Amino acid sequence: MKLHELSDNPGASKKRMRVARGPGSGKGKMGGRGIKGQKSRSGVSINGYEGGQMPLYQRLPKRGFNKPNRKAFAVVNLGLIQKFIDLGKLDAASITEDTLVASGLLRRKKDGVRVLAKGEFTAKATISVTGASAAAVEAVAKAGGALTVATAAAAE
Repeated sequence: MKLHELSDNPGASKKRMRVARGPGSGKGKMGGRGIKGQKSRSGVSINGYEGGQMPLYQRLPKRGFNKPNRKAFAVVNLGLIQKFIDLGKLDAASITEDTLVASGLLRRKKDGVRVLAKGEFTAKATISVTGASAAAVEAVAKAGGALTVATAAAAE
């Protein structure tokens, strides 16, 4: 076998349709755009336009309020922290937001880390994070550890 004998499998590549290139192409004359009208012209982008009818995105009710400066927390469950302690990726003596990121449990801290109580937790660990659910604090205390939540002033 030589380089010039190499070829793709039959049907692996397909030539693109070149529209408006004469009657022999099968997409000649008007290039599949029909006759006249706004959509037959070039430079027209009318996504969401419904021919003068009130568009769907305007007909649906808008509810609630989206806070522009809300905080986004990185969420981690106690079960995952326990798993990383068991694997030896985390030291139970002192777990901080930075050690959680360094271990690979979290990708980034965002505006802080919030611990939730999903999963079993048995390690006697000292955890220091920005936020935690009441159930998570209780679960860590039950295991013999301590979960401290930093105040808002200390986090900034």
